[in-house]
Amino acid sequence: MYLKKDKFLVVGASKSGVGAAKLLLGKGAKCYIYDDNQSESVKTAQKNLEKLGAVIVGKEEIGEVVENVDVVVLSPGVAIDHDIPVAAKRSGKRIIGELELAFSFCHAPIVAVTGTNGKTTTCTMIDCVLSGSGINSVLCGNIGTPVSTVLEKINDDSVVVAEVSSFQLETVSRFTPHIAVVLNVTPDHLSRHYNMENYIYIKSRIVQGLKESEYAVLNYDDQTVRKFSEKTKGKIIYFSTKTEVDGAYVSNGKIFYKGKYVVDVSSLQFSEEHNLGNALATVCVAELMGVSEEGIADNLCSFKGVRHRIQFIKTINGVDYYNDSKATNVDATVKAIDAMRKPTVLIIGGKDKGLGYDGLFEKIKKSSVKEVVITGESKFAMYDSAVKASFKNISVIDDFYLAVKVSSMIAKPGDAVILSPACSSFDRFSDFEERGEEFIKTVEALNEKAD
Repeated sequence: MYLKKDKFLVVGASKSGVGAAKLLLGKGAKCYIYDDNQSESVKTAQKNLEKLGAVIVGKEEIGEVVENVDVVVLSPGVAIDHDIPVAAKRSGKRIIGELELAFSFCHAPIVAVTGTNGKTTTCTMIDCVLSGSGINSVLCGNIGTPVSTVLEKINDDSVVVAEVSSFQLETVSRFTPHIAVVLNVTPDHLSRHYNMENYIYIKSRIVQGLKESEYAVLNYDDQTVRKFSEKTKGKIIYFSTKTEVDGAYVSNGKIFYKGKYVVDVSSLQFSEEHNLGNALATVCVAELMGVSEEGIADNLCSFKGVRHRIQFIKTINGVDYYNDSKATNVDATVKAIDAMRKPTVLIIGGKDKGLGYDGLFEKIKKSSVKEVVITGESKFAMYDSAVKASFKNISVIDDFYLAVKVSSMIAKPGDAVILSPACSSFDRFSDFEERGEEFIKTVEALNEKAD
């Protein structure tokens, strides 16, 4: 790309789009901005970018602009089969994403983490261990801070820890992290990616560009992820909670890396298998970045988890409340169910992603869940799956806040209530974080009334 000559169209004025546009404008590039959504927040973002020199494009102009620009930069929320990238491809334009754009200006090694579940926890855990060991770790990506917005914080001593989603991987071609971590691949986002085969292929793109000097850290326990070793030239490092591998593993309640003792599992502030897997991936990354076993152990033991992922809120009238708003697919909710030990009231529902819920209710029947409260756009599909599974302890409540209150009425002292939706939040909220914060506020209000 020749920034002083090429013209860019940034599609999407959310965090990533704004970050990409500011990066381009700061480099002196000609930049056009377009967004289908014309909410107040988008309009405000566009006005701010216009002050910096961007040209705001409307629907009536977009066709002509696509013909005249050189590069189209897509925000992650814009699918590759959207009308604009389709038209751009037909016109022979280069199509990239915010991640690919930012990567071209990033001179620090990147640790990129993808997977259907556990990305945020693992990235935060890696950042905790690296930064706690004196490494200038910069946490960014799909976790909420676009890579394009942190470039000024990066120097020769930095390590970028980036959460990478399948939406971002749709538009990469040259993106090459120093370490690519793949946690797991289970059905998700099929309404966007069409089928599982395509979703798997998109996830595998994170390792496809690796060279012999880079590393692919792969979950040996996930058959799909294990096969990614066949798609990369990078050095393979495995992690496993079940068997000894050439990498990080658990044996007799202890974590090892290539035969070297790291830490006792009992010393960690979590013990769930999925979090152990995240910890093993973190051990692999930290070892590859030169952190000592002592440094890894000390910082892993201080890690308490992340907000919105099986996050304990408080106990009210003998009932424990947990916020798992980050569970935006069925597999994540299954992991949350596995983690619950008390009789549990489960709140599920949100924007349907085309995943199906029959397997979820079969799992619920064999778990500690005693009642399910269904809410959101997916309520009818979920209800149908509950009927198929002959699970009768269900309540269907359209209003999210009322669903939380009803759950508190169902729960008895000694029970737990967990929000673990198995769906995205976009039927009612801007993202899973907003949904989780509203859940916490509603729980806090229950506490006030109880007092």
